[in-house]
Order: sequence, then structure tokens, then C-alpha cells
Amino acid sequence: MGSPQVAGYNTRPVKPYKGAAAPLPTLLLKLMWFKNLQLYRLAPDWHITPGQLEEQLANLLFQPCGSLVMQSIGWVPPRREDKSLVYSQDRHWLLALCSEQKLLPASVVNQFTQDRLDAIEEQQGYRPGRKQAQQLKEQVTEELLPRAFTRRRTTYVWLDTLNGWLAVNAGSANQADDVVSALHKTLENFSLRPLVTQTSPAAAMTAWLAGGEAPAGFTIERECELCAPDEEKATIRYARHTLDAAEIPQHIAAGKRATRLALTWDDRIAFVLTDKTQVKRLQFLDVLQEAAQAQADAGGDNFFSDFALMSAEFSRFLPDLVQALGGELTPDGVPG
Repeated sequence: MGSPQVAGYNTRPVKPYKGAAAPLPTLLLKLMWFKNLQLYRLAPDWHITPGQLEEQLANLLFQPCGSLVMQSIGWVPPRREDKSLVYSQDRHWLLALCSEQKLLPASVVNQFTQDRLDAIEEQQGYRPGRKQAQQLKEQVTEELLPRAFTRRRTTYVWLDTLNGWLAVNAGSANQADDVVSALHKTLENFSLRPLVTQTSPAAAMTAWLAGGEAPAGFTIERECELCAPDEEKATIRYARHTLDAAEIPQHIAAGKRATRLALTWDDRIAFVLTDKTQVKRLQFLDVLQEAAQAQADAGGDNFFSDFALMSAEFSRFLPDLVQALGGELTPDGVPG
């Protein structure tokens, strides 16, 4: 890999960008490069064109929350300059799901309700019953909703329709579940399953740490988390620390398993792999930054070139990751 290593470990921190505080190139701000990957597999028999997908997504267009609506969710154009709900480059497609939520803390509702209850008690001489109190709380909520602030979030979805990949740029499983739920609600004859590998990520990461060697094409970086399998879930975390220390094999021998591990793939992508097969904190390293900057300097459609570059990297990275985890396990239990 070209960096100093000890017993298969990388002894230097990952530097995602040149310079101590180098800013992201402007083009990276126009297309939010994925920072996380929640990975799924498309059904082999799911065949659809971008135009057909567009028509089906249009059945759940995003609408901002009305005055009495607490939450709204729907599809928006992934590229703001366009009206299309599907951005496509051959086999690679990009979707965007927007959600908006009213921020109305329960403590605020409770306080307003309590003030009303106190006023009623003082007026009529006795405390309102439970049913009346609940009705009053609902009334207060309706009165406060139009005045509540809103929070809006857009979650991007990448599809590789040739190789059957779907990845959600979400930092949590709940956020990814919202996207999957919207897809099932919107699309006809659509099925999706999470990626499952022959070797669980926890078992694979534990073996890599115990043996002091990463799989081919990968480098172990300076962060990991070890967790005991018992009810107490005793956890040890290493951050910005070389992982060739003698105590790590000792923790593993005592029964702890790796639940998070920082890795670099091909000196191009740095990331953290979790025991849930989640890829987190994606960083595109210098070689990709330079390629992206060169395309920006050459002019043209930056969104097009950014998406093409990111898609090409994912199409190479994901098969290597699956191979490092022993290959894919299909729904019928047969290796993929």
C-alpha cells in the first residue's frame, strides 16, 4: 500500500485530504458524496427503466408539512437543477427522499396543557378528569403545530441496476428503514433484502485483528471497537491508536469481538465497517480528490463527473468488500 506498516497494520492516520485543513473542493458540495452505506440487494427479476421508475416515484412526491401535519415524506429530484426524480447514468441511478418534521417538544406541549388545566381547576373548583385532560392536550398540540419550527432532511439512494446493488446514504438503520419503506410503498413488484455475507463482519474483523493482517486490498487503520458478548456488553474502544498492541489479542482471547473497525480500501476509500454490515464515515482519499479536482478544473458538468466517479468506485469497492467477508450468502443459503 506504500505506507509504513507493522504486522499488517497501518501506523499512520488516514489523511482524506491534502493539507492539515484542506477544504473540500467546491464540486463535492454540489453532489453530497455518500458518507455512509446501508447496503441492500435488488431482486434479480426486478426490471424497470428510468422512465418507469420516474412514473412510480411520482405517486409519492414530497409536500411540505401543512399547518396541522406533524411529518411529511416524499421523493424529490436528486439534482436541484432538474425536475426528474431519477438521475441516471447507464446502469447507475440516484434517487432522493425528502422528509420534513415539525419540532414540537413534548415538554412544551405538557407545559401549555398544564397551564390550561390549572386555569380550569381554578375556575371550576376541581381538577379536570383524565379524558378531558387528554382532549385538552390534543387541542394544545393543534394550536402549537402551525407555530412549530420544521426540520428537513434529504436522504440519497444509489442503485447499480446491472449488479443488483442499492445503497442508502444513511448513518442509522432507522433512517435507511424510512427509505426502504418509501420504496415499497411507491414501487410495484419491488423486493429488497439486506446484504448477508458468508462470514459475519464481527467474525471477520475479529480474525483480522487477531491475525494482524487485513484481507487483500485493505489496510487496517487506527480505530476499532471490541465488545464482550455477554449481557454487560463490556466495550473497549481504540481511537487514533495503532492496533498492533499486545492487549488486543488478549481481549479477543478473552472473548471480545470486533464490532467496529477502521479500514482503507486500495488507498482510495477510508471507512469504518460495523458488525451490522454498515459502512460508515466514508472518506474519498487523495487519489480520488485529485481526479475530482482535475475534472472540475477541466470544466463541464461537475454533477455528472462526480456521480460517475463515485459510482465507479462503489462498483469496484463493494465486490471487494463482499469477497473479504467470504462472499455473499443468498436467501436460499447458497454462496453467491
